[in-house]
Amino acid sequence: MLIVTFVDRIGSGLWGATATLYFTYAAGLSTAAIGVLLAVSGAIGIAGPPVGGLLADRLPLRPLLITLQVVRAAASLALLTTTDLRLLLAITSVGSLGDRAVSVLTKLYATRVAGPDRARYQAINRTAMNVGWAVGGLAAAAALTDGTVTVYRWLLIGDALSFLASALFTLGCAEPRSASRIAAKSTPAPGESVQPRKSTPGESTHEECTPEECTPEESAPGISAALAESALANSAPAESAPAESSPAPHKTKTPAPNPWRDRRYLAYTASEAALFLDDSVFKVGLPLWAVTATSAPHQLVPLLLVLNNVLVVLFQVPFARFGATPHTARTSLWPLACAFLLGGAALAASTVVDAPWLAAVTLVLAATAFTVAEMLHATISWELSVVLAPPTAQGAYLGVHGLAQAVQRSAGPLAVTAAIAAGPLGWLGLGAGLAAMCGAQRHLVRDRGDGALSVAPVTVSEH
Repeated sequence: MLIVTFVDRIGSGLWGATATLYFTYAAGLSTAAIGVLLAVSGAIGIAGPPVGGLLADRLPLRPLLITLQVVRAAASLALLTTTDLRLLLAITSVGSLGDRAVSVLTKLYATRVAGPDRARYQAINRTAMNVGWAVGGLAAAAALTDGTVTVYRWLLIGDALSFLASALFTLGCAEPRSASRIAAKSTPAPGESVQPRKSTPGESTHEECTPEECTPEESAPGISAALAESALANSAPAESAPAESSPAPHKTKTPAPNPWRDRRYLAYTASEAALFLDDSVFKVGLPLWAVTATSAPHQLVPLLLVLNNVLVVLFQVPFARFGATPHTARTSLWPLACAFLLGGAALAASTVVDAPWLAAVTLVLAATAFTVAEMLHATISWELSVVLAPPTAQGAYLGVHGLAQAVQRSAGPLAVTAAIAAGPLGWLGLGAGLAAMCGAQRHLVRDRGDGALSVAPVTVSEH
């Protein structure tokens, strides 16, 4: 799956660097039309994470990922067939839905396969993502030296081919076990009694499943014990009941966990939307602030983005230890708050003295602080979003959590530009606000006192 991520992001790097140019010169759209196209398709794409997560609790994950990769490839190639704004809007909306859904499903796949090692897996995955983006971006930069419409079209074709290659690589990945699907199979039908089966010594007590649904243990090392626990929990009532007793005339089934009714998880997701603001800081805030409000040389702006990429590639894996356990992840919210405070203060200080060298130093410090915040939050968010989700509904819960990034991409630029408009005090306020949100999230994700987090009780998913 790491190879899949790397290949996928190469294509994203090719397209991300040339999307606006393609719509301008190849499709002939105006600036206003491009803005509407990207805004509307991005808003529609917000539905991708919850829909993808919901499907992942009901369908095998690998075929679902392959299907979505093919849909993304088809959407990319379809852009070559029209210059009509309405058709382009429909096509980009389908692609946006697929992009957001694949992001959540890839995270869910890692959660099921890596188990307790998910923080380190995510760190390696993010490193592969950044390297892929860099390779794609560099390839696009080299191709754009020609600057013809034909080059833009070939880069779009390259993006589509990366999705098809990702689908082919996904074919070679094992299908991970799903607690929700195991629980659904082990749930008795109405009026149907469950008879416990005695196992012989050395015989596995796990429920049998088809090759399409399960893989051998060695193909998915480190899978969480929650799968076995949920299966045993389902059989416990049958084992404790006398063999001669008849089934109750009316059985009440426990409803499936629903993230939309879990107020604490929704509040946690809302706090996540704010903490993902480092993305908008790098894409919008820092470049605009450096160019319009400081005396730093303009050539520094792309170097700050390169610095961000290099730091993530070098240090994201070591930073995985900050999310190795739920308790560690919760504790790491304090240094995350400090990183946000430092980044906001550095941006505010970049305009104190009209000296290019001082502006450059403070901007580098701000970029470093926000990169540290990005790496810390990535590993903290990965661990907490998983551990707060019931194992039998991880897809649905992680799909809702995926809304945090989707909402940030829509509202984040507005928050960052508001900070720019307010001047140095705006950046101080933004840093302080993000630090306060870290404290609020730490309170929201409570610690029982034994190093474990209090999480919602696990119930059986009914399908």
